[in-house]
Amino acid sequence: MSARKIALWHTAGLIDADTRDRLLAYESAHARPLALWAVFGIGALAIALGLVSVVAANWEDIPGLVRLGAHLGLIIAALAALFLREDRIAAKSPWAAEALLFVTAALGLTFFGHLGQVYQTSSPLWRPLAVWLVLFAPLLLMMGRSWPSALAVLGTSVWCAWEYSDAAIGYNGVRDPGMGLLLWIAFVTALPVAFAPLAAALRARSARPDFWRRMEQLALAYAVAGASFATVIASIGEFGTGGLTQNLANMAVSGAVAVLAGVGVVAARPGISGRMTGAILIGAGITAPLAFPLDDFDVLAAALFMALWVGIAAAALVAGWRGVFQLAVAVIALRLIILSFELASDLLLSGFGLILSGVLILGVAWGAVRVSKRFAPPSEGESA
Repeated sequence: MSARKIALWHTAGLIDADTRDRLLAYESAHARPLALWAVFGIGALAIALGLVSVVAANWEDIPGLVRLGAHLGLIIAALAALFLREDRIAAKSPWAAEALLFVTAALGLTFFGHLGQVYQTSSPLWRPLAVWLVLFAPLLLMMGRSWPSALAVLGTSVWCAWEYSDAAIGYNGVRDPGMGLLLWIAFVTALPVAFAPLAAALRARSARPDFWRRMEQLALAYAVAGASFATVIASIGEFGTGGLTQNLANMAVSGAVAVLAGVGVVAARPGISGRMTGAILIGAGITAPLAFPLDDFDVLAAALFMALWVGIAAAALVAGWRGVFQLAVAVIALRLIILSFELASDLLLSGFGLILSGVLILGVAWGAVRVSKRFAPPSEGESA
């Protein structure tokens, strides 16, 4: 916060002189020399890039076992620092502990690629990802505090699931998976949503509730993104094509996982926030199978998409999630604009059509802003 802004607040009568002086004293005591830190950062980055360049230039001359040994030694050293010094590091700087944890996990993930390079081996990508999840995901779940750790666990889980899906049916869908394998793949790709009830159960029991809240939010976002994508596929009529072959049973399995996850969240967190999070998950689970019979019905598929997001907006309104409510309004407005282009594609070829489209976009944007300002919760309630 700048001294100029504090002075402006005092001039406008928002704060008295004593408050101004206390704020100025606090900011002065906690000031950070950003320019100096930036210089240090640039210097450290230059040294790091230089070391990387030196190693890269001589990479082939370094024996593979030496490289692997050094890589493994870094992992062991990082793990030792985490298990022996994590509390002290976190007491001084939680972000330093989080950075060390994330770097350790990244070293573990890159080790598998390094191992394959040295021994000239190859395997489906989902296998090293699965091994990494077994070895390093528990570490991140036990010590993680922020978005990077939560995103590493859930993001790698999603990546692994979809890589397994591609490998199981043959890349580019060249193999007919059969109904049994198709249902199994649907279950596997939906499985990351199960982090939501797990995180909901641990939020009140852990010393790191923020981390588990983020895990729950990411799992919720994955479920909503999947349901929204299903309606988009239906809108463009891609359910029947070979590249994105889906069927009602497939959608039903994915939806069932999301519904069960929503029920689990409600059971684990029976408050308003938990009930609304569970309701969104259940809504996403119901949306997925409903999208299948709407294949190539662009208006109905778009209506289903907007119904999902209207439900999200309603849940956000009840729970007091201002940001989520505004996001839902923006997404609905964007879908309305896209739908107008889909329905009037011929008009866009004329100047009059472009004028109408521009007016429509401005009208929808104005309406979205008005709705967002008028009906959004006054402040953030408990986060999702």
